[in-house]
Amino acid sequence: MTLNLQVIPLDVYVLALAVLVDLLGRELPARAHPTVWIGYTVRRMERVGPRSRTAGLIFGALMTLAIPGFWALAAWAAAVGLQSIHPVVYLVVGALLLKSTFALKMLHQVAAGTMMLATSGDLAALRENMRSLVSRDVSSMTPSQAIAATVESVSENTTDSFVAPWLAFALFGLPGAFAYRAINTLDSMIGYRGEYEYLGKVAARMDDLVNLVPARLTGVMVALGSSVLPGQRPGQAWRIMWRDHARTASPNAGWTMSGMAGALGVELEKEGHYRLGDATRPLEPADIARSVSSMYLVAGLGLLVAVAVIFLRAALVG
Repeated sequence: MTLNLQVIPLDVYVLALAVLVDLLGRELPARAHPTVWIGYTVRRMERVGPRSRTAGLIFGALMTLAIPGFWALAAWAAAVGLQSIHPVVYLVVGALLLKSTFALKMLHQVAAGTMMLATSGDLAALRENMRSLVSRDVSSMTPSQAIAATVESVSENTTDSFVAPWLAFALFGLPGAFAYRAINTLDSMIGYRGEYEYLGKVAARMDDLVNLVPARLTGVMVALGSSVLPGQRPGQAWRIMWRDHARTASPNAGWTMSGMAGALGVELEKEGHYRLGDATRPLEPADIARSVSSMYLVAGLGLLVAVAVIFLRAALVG
């Protein structure tokens, strides 16, 4: 009896190979990285964008439509062209393109670097490292605060670093993954208050919208994962997630962060912004490793969901 590989949609293989490349390979150099190119397009338009209320809102809305639309169209053209050459060409190059829209191993590496510094006791190096991880003031950050910020970063980025782009790919192929990454890049570059109050408002709201389902799904997977990971508390994960998910300014970030706080039995606080979970024990460097373990388990569950969606898409649209 032989296995008929044709019953498995090609995009399943593309996703699997992309994840394998991420875990075993290295990031593309900046000059060849599509996400960096997306950032260039955002920066070029941002430089000429008005900052006034009405004009900024209009121009920002146009950016939020034009940039993801352009990159989705480019990804669609690439996918069609690659498949017209040969399915294997699409498999290999498509996987490399898809890999550029998500980052799993990099999130682990960043967290591991922080854990090492938190364990070493080199406070100056730890604070310097945190500058690239968080936007808050790190000049007086304590080791406990650095650990909390890293756990928060891992749990929040689990959604937009890989679960959401995988789901976008599962639903819409390469165009979906690139459109998602462009929206997320817009939000990270101009979707905040201050200079970009009006220019980035539509981008920020669009990012909230496309992450509504992925963030909640990821939060559920964090809570589910806590039932099989050693030292985690599933009952607390569900209770704290339901209680605290709305305490963050973002409508999405609180789901995964509060779920992680409950699972670990710790309190995660950004002073003046939110406090998630109950401080049943003090934070310790090992909590970073625990959050990374949760991240990988969520990645496994997320892959299963994405593969199921790809099969459903293939059944519905071919």
